[in-house]
Amino acid sequence: MWIIENVLALIGAYLLGSLATSVWIGKLFYGIDVREHGSGNAGATNTFRVLGVKAGVPVLIIDAAKAFFAANLIVFLHHYTPGTNPYLNFKLLLGMMAVVGHILPIYVGFRGGKGVASLLGLVLAIHPAAALGAIIVFLLVLLLSKYVSLSSMLAGLAFPIILVAYFNVTAKPIIVFAVLASVALVYTHRKNINRLLKREEAKANLFGWIRRR
Repeated sequence: MWIIENVLALIGAYLLGSLATSVWIGKLFYGIDVREHGSGNAGATNTFRVLGVKAGVPVLIIDAAKAFFAANLIVFLHHYTPGTNPYLNFKLLLGMMAVVGHILPIYVGFRGGKGVASLLGLVLAIHPAAALGAIIVFLLVLLLSKYVSLSSMLAGLAFPIILVAYFNVTAKPIIVFAVLASVALVYTHRKNINRLLKREEAKANLFGWIRRR
């Protein structure tokens, strides 16, 4: 019985993550598909770029909330004991299924975003204080560089360091997840890295819109 519950929870987490917020908001309120403009991604950053702050803010919040609530689906699975490694492992797995859903959403042809906002929601579900530290890193780098992509990557890389060095986290599932997530975040931004090296990456101002320099 618990196997069936696990499978259903994983499917539910994926379907939750697949909610194509940016695509649906763009089509419903603006008559455009954000994937056909800007960077071509169905994520919060491209929504800010293409549709502006009024669309970008709710997309960012909902995309983060998807993974946050997906990870917390574990509260309905009573065969896991909170605080144990199996509990943490499955909670992480649920959150990652939501991130996969965001990147490969079944509702809109498997063309989604890069998963940054969803990863934020997941780290908030796993360790809110360390997530806040990563957010601070993101904001500081953004203020100094105005590069959203660079800010995202450095915040992701800072997260496992903050966990271990500042909060003394020793739970292996969380540490392994944090390291793998930071590596995956850099990998999904490889095109951005290339543009950064060529000084062709888009810059953002403090109000959320993006322009080329």
